[in-house]
Amino acid sequence: MTHDDAWRNAYRHPVPWDQAFAPQSMSALFEDATARFLQRPAIEFMGRRYSYAELADAARRVATGLARMGYGKGDRIGLFLPNVPHYLAAYYGALWLGATVVNFSPLYTVDELCHQVEDSGTRLLVTLSAKQLLPTALAVLEKSGLERVVVGSVAGALPPAKALLYRLFKRGETAPRPDDARVTAFSALIDNAGDQPRAEVDPLRDAALLQYTGGTTGVPKGAVLTHANIAANARQVAMLDPHVAAHDRILGILPLFHVFANTCVMNRTIVAGGEIVLLPRFEAGQALATIARTRPTSLPGVPTMYRALLDHPALATTDLTSLRTCISGGAPLAAELKERWEATTGSTLVEGYGLSESSGVLSVNPYEGLQKPGTIGQPLPGTRLRLVDKEDPSRDAPPGEPGEIVAAGPQIMAGYWNRPDADADTFVVDAHGWRWLRTGDVGTIDADGYVAIVDRLKDMIAVGGFKVFPSQIEAILYHHPAVREALVIGMPDPYRGEVPRAYVSLTPGAEGEGAAIRDWLNPQLGKHERVDAVVVRDALPKTMIGKLSRKDLILQVQEEARQPLP
Repeated sequence: MTHDDAWRNAYRHPVPWDQAFAPQSMSALFEDATARFLQRPAIEFMGRRYSYAELADAARRVATGLARMGYGKGDRIGLFLPNVPHYLAAYYGALWLGATVVNFSPLYTVDELCHQVEDSGTRLLVTLSAKQLLPTALAVLEKSGLERVVVGSVAGALPPAKALLYRLFKRGETAPRPDDARVTAFSALIDNAGDQPRAEVDPLRDAALLQYTGGTTGVPKGAVLTHANIAANARQVAMLDPHVAAHDRILGILPLFHVFANTCVMNRTIVAGGEIVLLPRFEAGQALATIARTRPTSLPGVPTMYRALLDHPALATTDLTSLRTCISGGAPLAAELKERWEATTGSTLVEGYGLSESSGVLSVNPYEGLQKPGTIGQPLPGTRLRLVDKEDPSRDAPPGEPGEIVAAGPQIMAGYWNRPDADADTFVVDAHGWRWLRTGDVGTIDADGYVAIVDRLKDMIAVGGFKVFPSQIEAILYHHPAVREALVIGMPDPYRGEVPRAYVSLTPGAEGEGAAIRDWLNPQLGKHERVDAVVVRDALPKTMIGKLSRKDLILQVQEEARQPLP
């Protein structure tokens, strides 16, 4: 039996696996959704609601304003924004114009933003008048080929009473917009009739989004996601949730600039006519208060986010019964965390998986029916996953052995922006002409077609000729009652080449010594897997979306090693 046969014969999602996704432009998808759901609420932001009609109007005004500035089809429009209504208006407005959106993290430094602006050829950048954003954007305007910056105001997106309070008490967090012909207020950009016609695009060829990878294996590369890629993934994700309906309300804490949220929070919800409750950043207390106020039905997140919510003191007095379905991604979901979340909230928490190169999602555990903790579930409709040899991706993995996961489907990127060399290393074409994306993740596929990730190829630790998978050690560490977070990295060793070392943070109120945790851990591991130390830290480094960052931990440890002894 092939792996394809496994999930075709026992497909647990609520729709058949064999789905066809006709190529569709994101602008047509947006036009269809806003026409069908005109008076429904599309966005809730700090107490202010925007209907689908208002969102459609704002997007068309953005498109018209950009066209009047001289921008058009194929131009790259950058978004340097947190989760605010401006993001959706600018995103769908740029796509309406036929332009390509380029997502940038609000945490980027000037140099990081400069590099990606130059690499992508971004001509215009949309940001906010926030001290964390505007000075960086203005510095990039001076140092790069960027032509113009459009600046929005958070106060303008709030209800009148809150806007007044924001202006009174948050002035220290804002930066003044300079008197510069290259800098335009967002309000001026949309001061028009919104009469720009929807651009005609080729969904299969025209780029809708440049999504830069996290750069865990080098300099970030721009994944070219076509209109058809993103539109297909939004429809794939929406059709798997049996509760998606008009009353669907999703809590948007994950940053929209990240591909996970772009698909699973924004595009998936717009397709279904639901409402997005936006929060600009994740803070557990604020998130719990927002859940109590808005009664969301869905909460996509990462494991560290769910753990922070469960550990917050306000949890005991917060009603979470409105939540029905939650999807976890970005990092492995520990079985104990899934059990604790579901027991506390009554909602279903499933683990999914995807990459920037796959528009967001490749597979997920079913919301209803058989779930297998420790796996990333079954592929989305129309998506194929298989295993190839870790050393030679042109061959299938040996039967019964882990292999590199490769993927094919309508959501797979066209390639990397101006990087044919990287494309050659990233795609494998089989004898039937199928083009498979190499994920870099090592996994297994069971008889039911459920996929489990063992580790990343590049994260494997070479210990005396043996390959050690950090995630397997981390999974055992999470069974220790005092361990809250865990990361394992390879440390240089003169005899074995590398040796695993664990870094952990502890649960609130817990006490534990690194040596004691090491002595508890090592007897449960193979000889070559045993760690030389367990280092206890107050916290472990995380990415913008809250995912534990092995790359940043390695950089921290390397920097500490360079520090002179006191």
